[in-house]
Amino acid sequence: MRAFSHRPRDIMQELSFDGVFVPAALVWAAAAFFFSSFIGRVLSRTGFYDWVWHRALFDFSLFVIFWGAISAIPYLLAFSRPWPL
Repeated sequence: MRAFSHRPRDIMQELSFDGVFVPAALVWAAAAFFFSSFIGRVLSRTGFYDWVWHRALFDFSLFVIFWGAISAIPYLLAFSRPWPL
């Protein structure tokens, strides 16, 4: 059995949209922004923000959590199983 080594070239660094290269982190941040905005609207309508001490800090934390979770998915997909050499 071969030892598995992390190869940096396996990680998606940028995405191509019709020849325009966009950093992957920007795409993941945009997705996280939409998710956190949607969740923020739901929480606002339910009255959850009445229990939150600082709404802007809570929203920023929600965005960072979503960005980290969305960014972790491609990393885990790239390194979850050994690639054939």
